[in-house]
Amino acid sequence: MRVLLDENLPHDLAQTLIGHDVVTVQGLGWAGTHNGELLRRASGIVEVFLTMDRKLQHQHDLSALPYCVIVIAARSNKMDDLLPMVDQLLRVILEAKPGQVAQVGA
Repeated sequence: MRVLLDENLPHDLAQTLIGHDVVTVQGLGWAGTHNGELLRRASGIVEVFLTMDRKLQHQHDLSALPYCVIVIAARSNKMDDLLPMVDQLLRVILEAKPGQVAQVGA
């Protein structure tokens, strides 16, 4: 799957998502892009969008997106807090469906 990491996630997370083609918001030159525009730009480019923005699903209609949005609910965006979630994250990515919003973590 082609996965996009939101700018609130560390780039090191990409290395743990083995078997997936991972790009970052910063790597695409989209840093600072507002959520609505970011969601639009990701259409047709990725199959999964990873974020820690828990408000995103309440601010935008994600059901019409041609990719899955996965919200990571971790204590922080530090790798020490994200690493325990990688196995669950990989399972959810494999099951991702367009327009789906999934949550990983508490």
